[in-house]
Amino acid sequence: MMMDKKALPLSGIRVLEFGAIGPGPYAAMLLADFGAEILLIEREGGNGWPNPVVDRGRARLTIDIRSDEGRDQVLALADKADVIVEGFRPGVMERLGLGPEAVHARNPRLVYGRMTGWGQTGPLARAAGHDLNYIAVTGALAAMGTPGTPPPPPLNLVGDLGGGSTFLVMGILAALLERERSGLGQVVDAAIVDGVNSMMGMFAGLPQSGKLRVAREHNVLAGATPFYRCYECADGRYVSVGPLEPKFFAELLDRLGLPAELAAEQENEARWPEMVELFTKTFLTRPRDAWAERLEGSDVCFAPVIDLDEVPAHPHMADRGEIRNGLWYAAPAPRLSRTPGVIAADADGEARRAEWLAG
Repeated sequence: MMMDKKALPLSGIRVLEFGAIGPGPYAAMLLADFGAEILLIEREGGNGWPNPVVDRGRARLTIDIRSDEGRDQVLALADKADVIVEGFRPGVMERLGLGPEAVHARNPRLVYGRMTGWGQTGPLARAAGHDLNYIAVTGALAAMGTPGTPPPPPLNLVGDLGGGSTFLVMGILAALLERERSGLGQVVDAAIVDGVNSMMGMFAGLPQSGKLRVAREHNVLAGATPFYRCYECADGRYVSVGPLEPKFFAELLDRLGLPAELAAEQENEARWPEMVELFTKTFLTRPRDAWAERLEGSDVCFAPVIDLDEVPAHPHMADRGEIRNGLWYAAPAPRLSRTPGVIAADADGEARRAEWLAG
């Protein structure tokens, strides 16, 4: 469906992004998908991690923000912006004369989005770190992996993108909405540790109701059970099963031809090792795609574990048009009924600068 760019939800919102890696660029991509104009200020040579998918939808300018001339150019652009997205360590933008106080003195309506791992305050605020370190201090990392082994480094989905980018975007949108009432911008301190701590609320709350134990050897959602994990198939590929509910577990047993009496033992931890062994032997009898043909689309809570390059051709993903434009351009999410996002094209940086400064 073609969509007039002026009709997109964030049409008319100007975002001044400072080159970084990880959660900042992804947050800017999300904003661009819904119509925001992104003007990326980058140093000579870029950020060292070029990403043709996440870096889409920008106009780019190479400016040395450490120079007086570069600072003045950026301040002039910030005068015309609605949002700043930056991911430097705390204090860096202030030393450059580009911190919130300096910018808000000239443009009090600007929303100043700050993306860090540790946050703007606290003993670790100025320390280096990465996704793995941030999720380590939230309790998330300790709950992952096999008991008796070091927690495995997960993809940066949990920290950088989940606890970082999405919370930065939520904060920016909340601040823009509040600006409609107050007429004023504000600083969004988006810390990955804050976002992941928020997401861990589910795992902190469920044990209090007796529905979950966080310890890896007992955690239903961390692979401790025979009915929420992955299994190897005859061809060395894998499938995932997750029938947490008794009726779904009973259906899985039936479709696999396993003893129906095991359904009554689903919550009996003493029988879990026996059931793991039984499921393991069963799934090893067929290749992955044969299991997919047999189980996918049923209520056994099943999906094949597919590689990244297989995703576009998966029937469900293809039907929803998940991957677009011949590259790994995922359909903008979430999907809005009247004004869905679009994959924005890149723009000319000098032309966008001229447009901003003229209006």
